[in-house]
Amino acid sequence: MTFDNLPPYWPALAIGGILLLSGLAVGLYFLLKKSPTPDELERQRRESIDATGKMGDGGITEIQHNLISYSYSVRGIEYQASQDVSALESLLPEEPWSVVGAVNIKYDPRNPANSIVLSERWSGLRKAAPRLKEQP
Repeated sequence: MTFDNLPPYWPALAIGGILLLSGLAVGLYFLLKKSPTPDELERQRRESIDATGKMGDGGITEIQHNLISYSYSVRGIEYQASQDVSALESLLPEEPWSVVGAVNIKYDPRNPANSIVLSERWSGLRKAAPRLKEQP
């Protein structure tokens, strides 16, 4: 095989073709790549706060269905937050109202408003006092 019949600009054509194929491959990758679902993003957020978060004290103010509302204070600033725990429903007690009151929280030290009270590996929910049986 001889290269005598090729035009003098053939190296530029070869490099351009390689760049074009590379660009198409990268574009196709990003086009077909699945973006994380909102549930996956929330799980990643919980894992991150669980792994690197600081602990503090707070209080659960309300529980509605799978939404826990709570408040806490960090460096003198009062925060109010809610956490959707629908993905963690199996970790909640049978009587969710029993945990209303004091709670441990974990928060992101760089963004204290980013906090959790429950994750897959950690729970700030305090056990409710056992209900005493009435004496006959």
